[in-house]
Amino acid sequence: MLRFLMPWMLLILCVAFFTARAAQRGPFSMRISCGARQNVQTVPTTTLWFKDFGYTGGIPANASRPSFITPPLKTLRFFPLSGGPSNCYNINGVPKGHYSVRIFFGLVEQASATNEPLFDISIQGTQIYSLKSGWTSQDDQAFTEAQVFLTDGSASICFHSTGHGDPAILSIEILQIDDNAYYFVPQWSKGIILRTVKRLSCGFGQSKFGVDYGADPRGGDRFWEHIKTFGDDSDRPRSVETRINQASRPPNFYPETLYRSALVSTSSQPDLTYTLDVDPNKNYSIWLHFAEIENSVTAIGQRVFNILINGDVVFEDVDIVKLSGGRFTALVLNTTVPVNGRTLTITLSPKEGSSAIITAVEIFEVIMSESKTLSDEVRALQTLKKALGLPPRFGWNGDPCVPQQHPWTGADCQLEKSSGKWVIDGLGLDNQGLKGFLPDGISRLHNLQVLNLSGNSIGGAIPSSLGTVTSLQVLDLSYNFFNGSIPESLGQLKLLQRLNLNGNFLSGRVPTTLGGRLLHRASFNFTDNSGLCGIPGLPTCGPHLTTGAKIGIGLGTSFAFLLLITFSVCWWKRRQNIIRVQQIAARAAPYAKARTHFSRDIQMTRHNNNHANSHTASENGPILLS
Repeated sequence: MLRFLMPWMLLILCVAFFTARAAQRGPFSMRISCGARQNVQTVPTTTLWFKDFGYTGGIPANASRPSFITPPLKTLRFFPLSGGPSNCYNINGVPKGHYSVRIFFGLVEQASATNEPLFDISIQGTQIYSLKSGWTSQDDQAFTEAQVFLTDGSASICFHSTGHGDPAILSIEILQIDDNAYYFVPQWSKGIILRTVKRLSCGFGQSKFGVDYGADPRGGDRFWEHIKTFGDDSDRPRSVETRINQASRPPNFYPETLYRSALVSTSSQPDLTYTLDVDPNKNYSIWLHFAEIENSVTAIGQRVFNILINGDVVFEDVDIVKLSGGRFTALVLNTTVPVNGRTLTITLSPKEGSSAIITAVEIFEVIMSESKTLSDEVRALQTLKKALGLPPRFGWNGDPCVPQQHPWTGADCQLEKSSGKWVIDGLGLDNQGLKGFLPDGISRLHNLQVLNLSGNSIGGAIPSSLGTVTSLQVLDLSYNFFNGSIPESLGQLKLLQRLNLNGNFLSGRVPTTLGGRLLHRASFNFTDNSGLCGIPGLPTCGPHLTTGAKIGIGLGTSFAFLLLITFSVCWWKRRQNIIRVQQIAARAAPYAKARTHFSRDIQMTRHNNNHANSHTASENGPILLS
């Protein structure tokens, strides 16, 4: 029995071990010091910032901090318009999850003070923010922050020029938070982004980040802007040192210290009112924080008030002691409202008791994330970008179609209803000084209707794969350096209405299927190609050979030439051997003659000696055998 249980016990221990290790590691965090060449640690919190990486372009420079809340970093990366209208940071290796993404802006050191850059920011293809004039003098506008789900193992953060200065980025933070953080409506999903508009800590204290509060890192190190009053003589601050219950709890992990300070309305002005300028025609998620910390309120019913937003009651009969379960206990109320105007007003109006109280306020803009471009079409455009050697000024970074305010230069997009994704239906890169070649991968743009590459210096053959883009209606490759023959496959494009191949170096017969289309009101132009023939307006072709026949002739000619070369090499080697043998024989002839005479002399001498010394057996005696 013990032998059977041992493997399971080991498995349970391993799971517990790795779970504990994961808990010790804490949530994922990535902080980048833009423009930095080495990792940086900032005081007094010894926060680690990684050296700059993941960028698509831009120039590093020394930074000037626009606000006291800006991280004490010395460098930034700015993106001149000459490097393209859109540039991105593409960060890989980000675990799937829910994140607070924060971007701090900067100013290039010694740059003109009047040159305040204004630009747009997008995350995962969705535009979340546009910098407003005067941001350098507003502390809480020195950064933007959004909560977003990252589901594909990467984060894409892009900056889009609007023609008002070069985007300059001081730092980027990607901080993991609870998957259910700021869950606010039943329809809440991973397709919703919450952009921080305002986060206030009311009453006594100072503006602080979560790390300064000693907050749980799972809260995302939020910045809380301190506000001492909502208006002159309208309220008074209160604070305590008492422990606050139910504060730092999942999923939002608010710091306990936040609830030890509050603003309380006065008897002369019992309504407590906060007003904020916002962008019109948007939805806002509002989170209101309370804790009953006044000694004058000790029981249920002693302080009751209504909460109104832009004059409409959203919470009625709010009794903090009753709703939270007691004094010194955190309470959070949330609602989402549409705002058509440019003002958001939150009013706390007392019903029981003479005053209202509030601890903190959070306001988020609710943004629906954009659908992305089909990945196959993105890869096709990236292949085309490489094949044509597109210069940086095109800014082909991020997603080709989103944000919709900043599509790629020359790309036209439409939303495909069946997939809910964006596709490319037009590509206009005419007269851009492009070189390179047209790759076969262009055929992956299955929804392409218009392709205009005219007036460039693109060479090579026209890929036959273009014939598979059956949606193509306009194909203009005129005035380039295309060569070879016109692919037969282009005749399969039944919707093709305009085909311009003039001004190239094409040769051979125009496919019959294309010639026949001229009778169906199609507009085709093949002029200024000296080698083309076969339709009215072009020279008459000679004996026509099919492509297979041309290949056969070419292979046959190559084989015959190879045989001729082989035969010539063999004959030459044989001839060289014969000559070499003759030369050797000629050099050896005198020596051979001398040897012949010498041998004959020896033989004659031996013959004479034998004759002179010959005796009979009786003279020589018996022959001895051994």
